[in-house]
Amino acid sequence: MIFISVGTHKQQFDRLLKAVDELIARKVITQSVFAQVGHSTYQPKRFKGKKFLGLEEFDEKIKQCSLFITHAGEGNIGTALQLEKKMIVVPRKKKFGEHTNDHQLELSDAIKKQKQAIVIASVNELENAIKDAKKIKMKETLHAKGIIKLIDAFVSSVGE
Repeated sequence: MIFISVGTHKQQFDRLLKAVDELIARKVITQSVFAQVGHSTYQPKRFKGKKFLGLEEFDEKIKQCSLFITHAGEGNIGTALQLEKKMIVVPRKKKFGEHTNDHQLELSDAIKKQKQAIVIASVNELENAIKDAKKIKMKETLHAKGIIKLIDAFVSSVGE
């Protein structure tokens, strides 16, 4: 199962959900998909979703998934790293009305440099990212733990 989380931010992330629907329609994605769709206005046509998940339900979905597609939220990224999940990170962007600023681009850049996830700048890259994700072998490493520390440091610095 592919699990998608767009987070709980009060703005939509429709372009990611639409892109996944299109990839299912084109049979690029053939496995089941479930999404936490948050405040998005787009209603998925080819996969199931729920606005918000409780912590236990969220944890269960991420544990069950073979691929996690997420916005660039530090909580989601940290959880996926701890659970050694293959992950595609798609940052929300201010220019699409998905967030109030572009801080997710900065966090995405940091994750990309550490090579623990596939980070894409555009949903047009999602098809190739899904194909590339099949080749990733995840294992817990000190490197992954270092990324979690990097995320924590980044979040702390943004809050200042």
